[in-house]
Amino acid sequence: MSSLLEQLIDALRVLPGVGQKSAQRMAYHVLERGREGGARLATALADAVEKIGHCERCRDFSETPVCPTCASASRDAQTLCVVESPADRLAIEQATGYRGFYYVLQGRLSPLDGIGPRELGLDRLGARLAEGEVRELIIATNPTVEGEATAHYLAQIARQHQVRPSRPAHGLPLGGELEYVDRGTLSHAFGSRSEVD
Repeated sequence: MSSLLEQLIDALRVLPGVGQKSAQRMAYHVLERGREGGARLATALADAVEKIGHCERCRDFSETPVCPTCASASRDAQTLCVVESPADRLAIEQATGYRGFYYVLQGRLSPLDGIGPRELGLDRLGARLAEGEVRELIIATNPTVEGEATAHYLAQIARQHQVRPSRPAHGLPLGGELEYVDRGTLSHAFGSRSEVD
């Protein structure tokens, strides 16, 4: 293999879920049949890495200092939804009718990995809550051990600023069957059950 081919395969392996064989297949495909597409990909990737930063207000990815969502005057300033990643924000935006603002942590508390409140920008979140406009903090972190610890910490910050913390419901999927639900999800759903109206 040529050095350039080895470099290409190694570069493709930085993508999540891409191992040696997948990277080889991609590299060979680009070189055999997709050189024009590969050139477009290289240009788009170089532009994105150079020009996409973080919104000063919500920490989501943005090409401008303030992202279009934060710049919108039509959103509800009294609700702020905290998510772990830009992918989580996009999922909520596409699947729900939520019209408030977001705050993207770009991770979750994980002391073993050296990720604390400073790395997640929680000082900036506290300052935003101190402005007094936000009435409800929707804590939409993932239901993992780190996500739950992060949610608990965020709820404390919200209460310090007289903001009501809330959490989306977790449990049984709509349209799912009990026999196929994993034990952890079923246990959590039973532990947080609510009264039927």
